[in-house]
Amino acid sequence: MAIQQINNKVYTYYDYLNFPNDEFVEIIDGKIFAMSPAPSRIHQELIMEISAELRNYIKSNKRQCKVYPAPFDVVLINENENENDSKNIVQPDISVICDKNKLNDKGCFGSPDMIVKIVSKFNPGNDYVKKLYLYEKYKVKEYWIVNPMKKNILVYTLTESGYNQPDLYTFNDKIKVNIFNNLEIDFNGII
Repeated sequence: MAIQQINNKVYTYYDYLNFPNDEFVEIIDGKIFAMSPAPSRIHQELIMEISAELRNYIKSNKRQCKVYPAPFDVVLINENENENDSKNIVQPDISVICDKNKLNDKGCFGSPDMIVKIVSKFNPGNDYVKKLYLYEKYKVKEYWIVNPMKKNILVYTLTESGYNQPDLYTFNDKIKVNIFNNLEIDFNGII
């Protein structure tokens, strides 16, 4: 049975923990958003290849960061907020976390350093608007929106004033991962 949004109820991580295990949802600003149906093969391939590039770089450079593909809970917490009261729980396609203090067995509690979202045809507005605003608000250093239908990538990098105009790339480009000094991902070789 699908979880139903109750009018005017603000949902939290506490509620999220009590949802049925077979319900895949995110909570943004206290509202429930159903996750898309099973993603396409290309979607999954992109997650696998980008995650592998990130992981291989981290391992070979002995970095302390961790890479997690979905499903993986990221609980975005305001300053002085108890994690159970968080109103923002997302499952990015790829999360890179360099502060191990944010990790426990349930997921990431705080902002990842980098989030990669592979756009699906079911609800792209969430990725381009809601989550962009959310990740900027919670100071995610780098946010990639990878669109397999348009074969392009938007890269948002956090500055002191928030996200600036994104850099636009295609699936023929090499893209610098800004949270690392010398990593480029060659999209031409990914798919």
